[in-house]
Formats: sequence, C-alpha cells, structure tokens
Amino acid sequence: MQKWLQTYKPEVADTLRLSIPIVIAQLGVVLMGVTDNLFVGRLLGAVPLGAAGLAVSLSFLVSSIGVGGLSVVSTLVSQARGRDDAAAINRLHRAGLRVALLLSLLLGLLGVMLAFQFELFGQTPQVTRMARDFMLIISVSNIPLFIFVAARQLCDGLTYPRVAMAITLSALLLNALLNYVLILGFGPIPALGLNGSAWATLLSRVFMAAAILLYVSRTRAFRPYLVATYRAQPIAAEVQQVLKLGLPGGFIFFFEVATFSLAQVMVGWLGENPLAAHQIALNMASTTYMMATGISSAGAIRVGNALGQRSQEGVRRAGVAAFLLSGLFMGLCALGFLSANEWLVSLYIRDNADVASLAAGLVIMAGVFQLSDGIQVVGVGTLRGLSDVNVPTVITLFAYWVMALPISYLLCFTLGWGVTGVWLGLLAGLTVAAVLLTVRFFRLSRHRIAQSAAVPA
Repeated sequence: MQKWLQTYKPEVADTLRLSIPIVIAQLGVVLMGVTDNLFVGRLLGAVPLGAAGLAVSLSFLVSSIGVGGLSVVSTLVSQARGRDDAAAINRLHRAGLRVALLLSLLLGLLGVMLAFQFELFGQTPQVTRMARDFMLIISVSNIPLFIFVAARQLCDGLTYPRVAMAITLSALLLNALLNYVLILGFGPIPALGLNGSAWATLLSRVFMAAAILLYVSRTRAFRPYLVATYRAQPIAAEVQQVLKLGLPGGFIFFFEVATFSLAQVMVGWLGENPLAAHQIALNMASTTYMMATGISSAGAIRVGNALGQRSQEGVRRAGVAAFLLSGLFMGLCALGFLSANEWLVSLYIRDNADVASLAAGLVIMAGVFQLSDGIQVVGVGTLRGLSDVNVPTVITLFAYWVMALPISYLLCFTLGWGVTGVWLGLLAGLTVAAVLLTVRFFRLSRHRIAQSAAVPA
C-alpha cells in the first residue's frame, strides 16, 4: 500500500493542481445556466423556468458537437508540448480557432432551424412560444462561446488553466448582473422578461471570447508559440486533424447530451410541473458533471503529455489519478445531494410546493448516479488523451441510445413510473458507459505507446 501511495501520490497531486482551475472554469460555465435558472425561477415562475430549461437543453445539444470536438485541441497541444514542438502548437491553436468559427456558424444555423420547428417537441403552447424566442438568442451566443472554447484549449494544453478560470468567473458575475437588469429592467433599460436572461448569456459570452483572445495575444507566456514566422505555416493538415479526431469526440458529448435533452422532452409530455422539477434536478446534476469534465480534461492533458513523451507508465499513472479524483469528488457530491435535497431545491423555487416536492425526489436520483457519471466522463477524457475516439463513440452511442433512452421510455410510459422511470433509465446508461470506457482505457494503455508513432504529429 505504501509503495502504491508513493507511486501515485505525485501524479494525483499534479492532476489535482491542473484540475482545480479547469474545474472552476467549467463550474463557471455551467453556473451561468444555474444563474439563469435561479433568476428565471424566482422572478418569473415555474412555466418560464421549464421553457428556458428546455431551450437551453436543446441549444446545448446542438452546440455539444462543437464544444466536445474542440476539446481535443488541448490534448493535441499537450502531446506537442511533450515533444517540445512550438510550431505545431501554433498551428493547432490557429486550426482550433478556424474550426470553432466554422462549427459555430453551421451549428448555430441548425439551432435557429430547430427553434422555428419547436412544435415538433410536443410541449404546451405557452412553453413552445417562450422557448422558441429564448433558443434563438442562445443559438447566436454559441458563436462567441465556441471561440472562447477554442482559445482556452491553448491555455489548458500548456497547463495555464487559470486564464480561462479567471475570465469565466468574471463573466459569471457579469451574467448575474445582466440577468437582474434585463429581466426586470432598470432605468432606461426595458424589462425583457424571460428573453432578458438569454441576452445576459449572449453578452457574457461575447465578453469571454474577447477577453481570452486579448489575454493570449498580449501575455509573455504565450509569445514563444505565437511568433510571426509560425503564422506563415499552412494549417490545412491541423484543421483536418482537429476535425478527424474532434468530431467523433464531439459526437460522444452529443450522444450523452442528446440523451438528457430527449429525456427532458419526454418529461415535458408529462406536464409543466414535472418538466420544471426535472429541470431543477438536472441543473444540479449538470453542475457536478461539468466539474467532473474538468478532471476529465486534466486527465486527457496529463495522458496526452505522457503519450508525447512515450511513457507507458506515465500514461497509466495519469489515468489512474484522474479516475481516483473523479470518484472521490462525485462521491462527495452524491452525499450532498442525498442529505440536502430539499434545501437545494428551495434555492430554485419557493411558490410551488408540488414542483418542489417532486424535484426533491429527483435530486436523490441524481445523487445515486453521480459515481457512474463521473467515471464515464473521465473514461472519455483519458481515452481522448490517447487519441482514441472511434471506439468510445460507439460505446456511448450504445449506452445512451440503445440502453438509456429505451429504458427511460419503457419505465416512464409503459410501466407508468413517470419521471422517476426516466431517471432510472439514465442511471442504467451511465453505468454501462462507465464500465465499458474504463475497461477500454486500461486495456489500451498497455500497448498505446507502441502505436504512438502512427498518431498524427
């Protein structure tokens, strides 16, 4: 046991130091959604809360392909750093920004098209009307979001995650202020109601994109990677590499987000109160999940750097450290959800006892699947560090669309378990994904170094 601690303690410490700023940055991103929901729920009520939650969920579903796909850039940057290749890092940074702009325009257009077809989701007329306008604004905000995500990959891959952390926390405060002002109005600024929350998110994301681009371009630590001679080098190969490795990774993210979004649509068929309750519990679970993605990103960076150095033992240690940290963190979150569920729900809504009671029960369900959710997302991250994206894509497709969604529908509607049945189906899919992805990493880590020469530089 002592030998095991001596082996893994430094790796756990290094991963934790890298994880904390990434986790805080990820938490800041998701807390924008939490802030929106808190202001909407407490100022406008349950129906606008359900509409906003549904619109954000569907918009995030569309954007997840780009957000998940761009995350591969930090891994590639980390691999290049392990090889001490500054020119490659420059090309990857520029390629990431180009891919971000391309995907934001394509996926933003898709989001707008979905907003104009909202009747397809079978919601009540009031929810449909509110959600359509909200989603149009949120879809536009994905353009600055993608640019921010692409730029932060350089910072994270070079182990400067505090940059994105500071900018995200600043944007979170700005978002809270703008929510209050734009929802209720202030002085000459008219009250925009529900749409004011969407405009707050858009303006906050514009700030994030501008701030990180300005910081990277003017900070000494990044100058060795942004020298003028590198800018003349073509990036077509790197753009192709980011798309080739990133899109499967993006679809991994998409399959999971789609599962939760479609589950939310199913809950909407049950009525407005179940939808609002589901949104409250899902918002909490999404918060802890996004924090776990920070640990996953740190694991991917550490594994990628070890792969660049061709260290098989380093790859394995980095993976084990990420799994341990995620398991511990999500276990603590599970305890919090199970013991403080009613208090947590009270933060979201205060004037609807039926919604609060139903949401408190769902928060307990969210606590149960915390471990599975944390382990599966680290499995995805560590495999991304090994540039393994195709098999994990198949695993997540099976776990979420073949297992989770059919089980959720069966338990909810066929057996009549309602929204609880939906959450049990989600738990089944997450558990299957956690097991298969973990097994995949430990099998692949045994011989990936021998294959690393085939990984594009």
